Parts: sequence; structure tokens; C-alpha cells
Amino acid sequence: MNTKKQKNSNGKSKPSLLSYIFLKGNILNQLPMNDQYLKEKEDLYSTENSTTTALKRRSFLKYAGASMAVTALAVAGCSKDDNDFPGMDEGVYLGKGDIAILNYAYALEQLEAAFYTKVAETPYSGISELEKALLTDIRDHEIAHREFFKAALQTSAIPNLEVDFSSINFGSRDSVLATAKAFEDLGVSAYNGAGQLIEKGEYLLLAGKIVSVEARHAALVRDLIQNGSFAGSDVIDMNGLEKSLSPSKVLTAAAPFIKTKINARDLPTY
Repeated sequence: MNTKKQKNSNGKSKPSLLSYIFLKGNILNQLPMNDQYLKEKEDLYSTENSTTTALKRRSFLKYAGASMAVTALAVAGCSKDDNDFPGMDEGVYLGKGDIAILNYAYALEQLEAAFYTKVAETPYSGISELEKALLTDIRDHEIAHREFFKAALQTSAIPNLEVDFSSINFGSRDSVLATAKAFEDLGVSAYNGAGQLIEKGEYLLLAGKIVSVEARHAALVRDLIQNGSFAGSDVIDMNGLEKSLSPSKVLTAAAPFIKTKINARDLPTY
């Protein structure tokens, strides 16, 4: 597969629907961020006695398990091969080039939106009002991301994917937050890894805006698990840079949670 990066054109062109949606009041800019909303969040922080400060390091290891499992899947099954996406040459076709990358991101946003929707519908035992509010906010962000990609891709968008959350215990705080950590870390590394493969500068700009939100989610979830763990060495390298994963590794890691077969044969990777 030819995955060499191409230089972006310096010529002027008509703005694409993607940039138009993003710049002209799209759903990402309609998230509730007014003064009343912020005041309510501040009140929750000041009155809620967060359970995270009581967590010990040995308890934190339980949460790390799901994230480590996802990472292990990515590392174990993704050595460079003539077929960059083994077992992913049939099913829902992602497309080629930037369209494939946008559909790739759309698939991941579908997964995250479905997960947080389930979390909001079936809150885990003992959930605090603060954690419920925070996880609901993340759900709203992920739904906004999902709908943004769907609208931008128009007829090129893949259909709704069927997910498989049978391995997640939604009644357990440990299980939910561990899975949230795994998904958020995977999402951040996915956007960072795909950046170098995007050809159009406007798409790269938009990916940067979304990954910054995903990184905020990841930091929050990590702090809910263990206060102060928002920037662990498992996601940040010795140079202080976020680690990234190629599309082939990300899709392999996400595969156990997606029932729908994905055809990624033309998705750029490395």
C-alpha cells in the first residue's frame, strides 16, 4: 500500500462541506458552555466528596487492566505484513485516502458514543452526581463528534456499526472507568497516528481540534481512577510527546468491541 505523504496544495479552492460545517456553527460549537452550566459544574466540584482520592495504587492496577489489554491486542496482532489489515478485507468499506481516514475516525466515534450512551442509560452502582454529570458531558461530546463526521461524509459515510460490549460490566465502576480509559487513550493515539496520513490541511486542522477534546476526556477519566494520573508514562514518551498508533493497530485493538465487519483494505496506514 502506498502511504507516502503528499504536500498540501497552496492553491485556493472552494471550502469543502467539512470545513463549512465546522466553521459555520456546527454541533461541536453548540455544546452547553454558558455561565449557568459552568456554575453548576463548579458547585458539583465544591460540594461532591470525590471517591477518587481514596484510591490506593493497588486499586489503580485494576483499572489499568482493560487499557493494558487493549494495548496488548494492538501490539500482538499488528506486525507489518503484506496485508496491513488481516481479516479486514471484507465488510463495510471505509474508502480510500482522506475519505477512508474520516470514516475510520467516524467508526471510532460511533464506538465511543455507543459506550457512553450505555453508561448514561445504566449508571454503575454507587455513581456520584459529579461522576454522572462528567460522564454525561463526555457522552454529549462523543455524540457531537459522531454526528459531525456523519454530516461531513454525507453519502460516503459508512453505516451505523453494531457494537459488542458483552465483556463490560456496566454495573461496576471499576469496569466502566477502565473501559473508558482504554477507549479514550486509544482514541487519542488513533488521531495522533492518523495525522501524518491526512492529505488535506483542512482535515488535519479539524482532526487536531477533535483530538484535543479526546485528550481532555482521557485526562479526566484517568483522574477519576487515580487523582494525578492524567499524564502517565504509558501514553507520554520521554520527550513529553503523546504516543500514537497506526490505523492498523487501532482497528485491531478496537475489533473485539465492533461486531460489524470492516473492510479497511484501502485505508492508509504504516
